[in-house]
Amino acid sequence: MAAIQQVRPFSLFTEEQWAALTNRSGWRGLFLVAHAWALVAAASALVAIWPNPVTWLIAIMVVGARQLGLAILMHEAAHGTLHPNTALNAFLGEYLCAAPVGADLARYRPYHLKHHRFTQQDEDPDLVLSAPFPTTRASLRRKIIRDLTGQTFYKQRIAPLLRPGAGGNEFVGETGRAQRRFLAASAIVFAIYWACGAWIWFFAVWVVAFATWYPLVTRIRNIAEHACTSRAPDPYNVARTTKANWLERLLIAPYYVHYHAEHHLFIAVPCYRLPRLHQLLAQRGLTNGMNIARGYLAVLADVAN
Repeated sequence: MAAIQQVRPFSLFTEEQWAALTNRSGWRGLFLVAHAWALVAAASALVAIWPNPVTWLIAIMVVGARQLGLAILMHEAAHGTLHPNTALNAFLGEYLCAAPVGADLARYRPYHLKHHRFTQQDEDPDLVLSAPFPTTRASLRRKIIRDLTGQTFYKQRIAPLLRPGAGGNEFVGETGRAQRRFLAASAIVFAIYWACGAWIWFFAVWVVAFATWYPLVTRIRNIAEHACTSRAPDPYNVARTTKANWLERLLIAPYYVHYHAEHHLFIAVPCYRLPRLHQLLAQRGLTNGMNIARGYLAVLADVAN
C-alpha cells in the first residue's frame, strides 16, 4: 500500500505558529523525565509509610503508569523532541527512559518511524496490535486478566530469556546490550529503594507494577491509538485521540499520549505542545473529521462488543 499522505504544516499554520509548535524546550523534557521518577518515588513512599492494601494498589497503578510514561518519553526521544540537545536527548531517552523498562532506543527508532510512514497499512510493523479489533467483550476480558495476572509479562519478558529467539513486544530490546542495560537499570533502582530502607517495595511495587499494571495500560494505549481506525492512507483518520480526564492521565495516559491523532499528523511537535496543536486544529474545524473518543472506557466499549 501507499505511504501515509503528509500534511504540509504551512497549509494550516503561519510561520510563527509552526515555530512555536515545534519549539523544543530545554527544560520541559527534563522536567517530564524528573516528574516520572518523582511520582515513582512518591507512590513508593506512600505505601512504605502507610502500608495497607489501598495504598499498595494506588502505588501499583501510579508506578505502572509512570513506567509507561518512561516508554512514552523514550518515544519522544526517538522523534528527537525530548530535548533540543541531540546528545542529551539520546542520553535521557536511552538511559533514564528506555533502559528501566527493558527498551532499546536505537532499535526502537527505525521501527517506530516505519510505523509512522505506513500507519495502518500492510507494511506497518504495529499493525499486529490493532488487527485483532474489533473483538468480543469476552476476548478483551481475557486479555485484561492475562495482563493483571502477570501472564503477559511472562510471555513478553521471561519466555524470551528461556527460549532464545522468541519475540517480545514493541518496547522489548532483543539485543544483549538492551538486556544488560535493563539489568543495570533495575539494579540501580533496587539500590535506591534499598538505600531508602524500603528494598521490599522494589519487589512489591516496582516489579509487581511492571508485571501487571504496566502491561495493561500499554495494551489500553495501543488499543486507543489505532484499533478500529481507518485503513485508508488518510492522515486525519489512521490514529485516534482520546479525551482524558485527570485520573486517566494519572493512571493510564501520561505525558499527552492521548493526543495521538495530532502526533501522527505532525511528528515534529513535542508532546507538551500537542494540546495547543489540538486547539489550533479545532479552530480550523479539522478535528470534526478526526477520530476523537470521549474517554478510555468509551474506546474499550467501541472496540469490543
